[in-house]
Amino acid sequence: MIENKLLRIIDANLNRTREGLRVCEDIARFSLRNRGATKTLKAIRHGATNLVLKSKKISLAELLSNRDVAKDKTKFIDLTPGLEIEISDIFMSNIERVKESLRVLEECFKIIDEKISRGYRKLRFDTYDAEKRIVKKAGLISCNR
Repeated sequence: MIENKLLRIIDANLNRTREGLRVCEDIARFSLRNRGATKTLKAIRHGATNLVLKSKKISLAELLSNRDVAKDKTKFIDLTPGLEIEISDIFMSNIERVKESLRVLEECFKIIDEKISRGYRKLRFDTYDAEKRIVKKAGLISCNR
């Protein structure tokens, strides 16, 4: 049986990955109007979910049943108020969040299922590649970063 603490870490990071990718995907779609980037980010987002669905040792329902939002003391930590941010800042902070959370998923799944862990590693490197292509094509590096 997998520890509840590990399931909560996986749940939080899977959500973080999917949410961050969705933000980046919408920026690519609506702001950058980059169809290729949108498709790539969507594929990575779906891939992150599909890896859990393929696991024989863990399920999305199990992750959900171990979620404890009420006891999460840092759920409302946000950006520092007063900073001037641009859409490029939003993209860059979310793509960083995605890479970090994919690394956490990769590490946690080493305990549960090495094949799934390798899948998250591949998605992490796919994200590095997508980030480089999107930033280069759109010139997304902002002055605030």
